Amino acid sequence: MEHEITLIQGDGIGPEVTHAARMCVDALGKSNGFNVYWDVQPAGADALKKYGSLLPERTLDSIRRNKVALKGPITTPIGGGFRSVNVALRQELDLFANVRPVRTFEGTKSRYSNIDLVIIRENTEDLYAGIEFKAGSKDAKDMIKFVKSKSSKEVRAGSALAIKPISSFASRRIAKFAFEYAKIKGRKKVTAVHKANIMKYTDGLFLKSAQSVARNYKDIEFESKIVDDMCMQLVVKPDEYDMLLCPNLYGDIISDLCAGLVGGLGMAPGGNIGKRAAVFEPVHGSAPKHAGKNDVNPVACILAAAMMLGNIGEHKSQLELEHAVAKVIKDGKKVTYDLAKGKAVGTKEMTMEILKEITK
Repeated sequence: MEHEITLIQGDGIGPEVTHAARMCVDALGKSNGFNVYWDVQPAGADALKKYGSLLPERTLDSIRRNKVALKGPITTPIGGGFRSVNVALRQELDLFANVRPVRTFEGTKSRYSNIDLVIIRENTEDLYAGIEFKAGSKDAKDMIKFVKSKSSKEVRAGSALAIKPISSFASRRIAKFAFEYAKIKGRKKVTAVHKANIMKYTDGLFLKSAQSVARNYKDIEFESKIVDDMCMQLVVKPDEYDMLLCPNLYGDIISDLCAGLVGGLGMAPGGNIGKRAAVFEPVHGSAPKHAGKNDVNPVACILAAAMMLGNIGEHKSQLELEHAVAKVIKDGKKVTYDLAKGKAVGTKEMTMEILKEITK
């Protein structure tokens, strides 16, 4: 079996963690009878310098052709500079479903045990749609006038504005994805997260759409939670929840909260999935201060690669890789500083330990 996979190494620690994941996939290919051709493509600041684009068309074409990609973290400036390459990828390829599983591994530094959650996040709408107007700009002033003409609400002069689009189409689509995922994976309950008590039209539409879809899945329990209550419940009794269905912004925040419950972002993989392509990545950022120091935890990217293996039909390899990661963390002898109870090892050394488990 041959698989061609687009590889976006990212920046900061991206090249290190994607290299670790790539080594694991290649080793599994040798032991389980499949070959991977890695189609390395650019994105981010380096791509801007070389190709004049943060997300060159050649990279998008590669993912469209291969239908699957593994991506390292890419730096997004805070408060200025270019917009997120991650968001652009999701919008350009219509990767409407963001899947973020979080579970506890024995040996991690966590206050909780036996957590096994999946966050399903709508990926294309909400405030992440990128419809913003800069404070003081003509467009912002025009929008403020427009709001005043259509509403009794006053918007302060000099305000920056953002528009929050929520459609029935996207809300129903992500809800159906969540319930189908639950059915395939044997999950028992879906909890829709919203703020419909305040945002009655936008979050209200998301909630109504989820409720409508839920009626077609009688065997799966459905409930809803207001987002602030959901955050408290996750900290107090996370074991009572199974799958969380979220609009874009809440899903991003809650998935990081849940990662904190199981040991941090170094343990959190994610997949961005559409009808024609899927991109898998670690949830954490690019951590440029750690770049080249051989000290970061590679597990999030390796687990993202495991999700990718399942997506391309290599389910046995997915399970073997997840088992190898769990075994190394449980042993605790050769793990990075965030996992170590004694002396820590580097990224390369932990990766080699995982490879040893794979090839046993």
